[in-house]
Amino acid sequence: MTDAVKGPAGYFPSIEKKYGRPVAEWKDLIRSSPLTRHGELLTWLKTEHALGHGHANALVAHTLAEDNGR
Repeated sequence: MTDAVKGPAGYFPSIEKKYGRPVAEWKDLIRSSPLTRHGELLTWLKTEHALGHGHANALVAHTLAEDNGR
């Protein structure tokens, strides 16, 4: 039996399905943004790219954690 993906990455399949972009592309967008704070990036994804709160939060949290080596 395989373990279910937990945490922010658990949202990735539904993000790709709903918004039609691979997660890697979303992460590239986040990394290319001049914004750096979690809340700023979250608001940006929601307003400029019409992501839902949970999906935007998952992408930002996972990307920032990767970039900070966590």
